[in-house]
Amino acid sequence: MNDIIKEKVKERYGKIALTGNSDCCCMPGECSTNDSPVDATKIIGYDKEELKSIPNAAILGVGCGAPIKFANLMDGETVVDLGSGAGIDVFLSANKVSKSGKVIGIDMTDEMLDKARRNAKEGNYANVEFRKGDIENNIPVDDNTVDAVISNCVINLTTDKTNAFREVHRILKKGGRMVISDLVTDKEIDQDQVNAEQWCSCIDGALTKENYIQSIKKAGFENVDILEERTYMEGEKVNGRKISSLVIKAIK
Repeated sequence: MNDIIKEKVKERYGKIALTGNSDCCCMPGECSTNDSPVDATKIIGYDKEELKSIPNAAILGVGCGAPIKFANLMDGETVVDLGSGAGIDVFLSANKVSKSGKVIGIDMTDEMLDKARRNAKEGNYANVEFRKGDIENNIPVDDNTVDAVISNCVINLTTDKTNAFREVHRILKKGGRMVISDLVTDKEIDQDQVNAEQWCSCIDGALTKENYIQSIKKAGFENVDILEERTYMEGEKVNGRKISSLVIKAIK
């Protein structure tokens, strides 16, 4: 089933890359299909002026928060974005770390990687790179080389979140930070009810807040803080579960 889920995730996000139609897939109750990707992105906390500074084609409206607001990126830092998509957070990060820094986007979807690389070329971004990788098995980055890891509503799509966090821990320098946005639920789905199609909705793969935090700690992180928590749809249920988004910071 894990392989089936992974293929369905690739298929769905490949289609989003080709069509630009996200259907607000990770933002239940926060946006509608009438919102443009830019409008949907503003709703979850992105700065509208900063969005103007990056390629418009990089903005797909598929996140559930704005972790880059909390990452405090600085000149010269090396940053990795997990599930980088068309490159929105990579390009925003590149502007913050300047030419002396570097940003690496990791994605497993060929169509997204192609789109992101085109955006980088058209935007003349010399300090970014996009690599293909499976974040829960092997992030293609050397050990202890990264100052900050960011991710926006991606780790909930993995089937082994602790492994994904172990990979993050491996690539971070001592004292490096992970700042991510993701969805959690009040009730996890039973394994015998797993549906690969619905997993792609960012809901069925979600953990409870307690289990999500525990999976980070199991990976070796000791300092884990919730920086922001938002409840979707005023507490109404989505697929039978109450959903919240978190922005979490953890230090290696």
